[in-house]
Amino acid sequence: MLDSFFKISQRGSTVAREVRGGVVTFFTMAYIVALNPLIIGLAKDADGKYIGGGDAPNLALVAAATALIAGVMTILMGVVANFPLAIATGLGLNTFVAVGIASKMSWADAMGLVVLEGIIILILVLTGFRVAVFRAVPTQLKIAISVGIGLFIALIGLVDAGFVRRTGQGPVPVTLGDNGNLIGWPVVVFAFGLFLMIGLTVKKIKGALLIGITVTTIVAIAIESAFKIGPFVGPDGVNPKGWNLNVPALPDAVVATPNFSILGDFNLLGGFDRITLVAASLLVFTLLLADFFDTMGTMTAIGQQAGLVDRDGNIEGANRILLVDSLAATAGGAGSVSSNTSYIESAAGVGEGAKTGLASVVTGLLFLLTTFLAPLVAIIPYEAAVPALIIVGFMMMTQIKGIDWDDLGIAIPAFLTIILMPFTYNISVGIGAGFVTYVVIRVVQGRRREIHPLMYVVSGLFMIYFLQSPINIWTA
Repeated sequence: MLDSFFKISQRGSTVAREVRGGVVTFFTMAYIVALNPLIIGLAKDADGKYIGGGDAPNLALVAAATALIAGVMTILMGVVANFPLAIATGLGLNTFVAVGIASKMSWADAMGLVVLEGIIILILVLTGFRVAVFRAVPTQLKIAISVGIGLFIALIGLVDAGFVRRTGQGPVPVTLGDNGNLIGWPVVVFAFGLFLMIGLTVKKIKGALLIGITVTTIVAIAIESAFKIGPFVGPDGVNPKGWNLNVPALPDAVVATPNFSILGDFNLLGGFDRITLVAASLLVFTLLLADFFDTMGTMTAIGQQAGLVDRDGNIEGANRILLVDSLAATAGGAGSVSSNTSYIESAAGVGEGAKTGLASVVTGLLFLLTTFLAPLVAIIPYEAAVPALIIVGFMMMTQIKGIDWDDLGIAIPAFLTIILMPFTYNISVGIGAGFVTYVVIRVVQGRRREIHPLMYVVSGLFMIYFLQSPINIWTA
């Protein structure tokens, strides 16, 4: 029944491979359950209140709701779209909601704008506009998006492991480790995990990434037990030799009862009463554009890696994938955990062999279990999970050979797409730069017929996105 429903054999996979892939995807993105509360759970709204309306933060509320929405929407992605793509609160988007939106209104008003943005995206999907835009993008630009995301997630892995850090001073934005030096046991654990996964991958061992994460976590627990390293940021300030986010120590309790009381705490149009119509509209537009194209890029990258695209780079069932993703944006706002979107960390599961929605169902079920097992998930440090992102980044980078570097009309936009994703830490910026540059160069070359009409529309929207600051000043 599973094989028939999810087309497992048809896509050249097995149930065991799908389950393994789903588990790996969960491990590489489970950090969001701990990280999202630190981003939106510790931020105050314009009224000086935390999420839930309290005078003090309640991170457990945010963690439980984050895991619940992620679990439900990821399962929906697997069942409805049959695609190995997991969903959770969008990083970057949650920071924008906390800093750029909630600071101007109440949390309920801010989440109302997120719900509104999700509804607009849903309408764009139902009218076929979102899929039409996806199909209007040249195939080689889709490949560039996939390659750029590969570099992006590799950089995410290096930064999260502390191998690469911000300098905070001087002309160089990032450096090796702490001011040019690798220090602390966590970096050693990361290096051990990376070489372990490289070795297992080269030997073509089944479950290489999952084995690597599990073994590295055990090593991390042993090292923390022996040396009492502690977190990177603790009560005494910054400890450059500490663990990023999760400290790998066995928890006192494995099960905790979740509290979902913040679900449904949103005011759909309240934001328009707190700030001007233009300002609120621009906030919704920013959310919309980021959600719209981040997902398109992620879907493209996962489809390319899993071999689920046709010769034009189109993905079977793209409309269903985008439909679920748009519902996820709405659900994130309604659940008071910020917009939910597709996660590029799903590539880790695909790297393990996942090709169907069964992997997403497994990931989603694990997220639902996390609402009760949050203490257990918290023992997996970044340093044990992110080596998988480096390996997957390499796998996605290999697609670069599909770009015609002799055609400057595609090569320059592809180059900008690839480099700007990691350099700006933003998928949408890379896509936007590639789209705008492609249109401009093709016009200069006199090859307007090769430009799909929708590419003009989308490039114009991206110009508005890039020029938001002067627009805000002009309309203030």
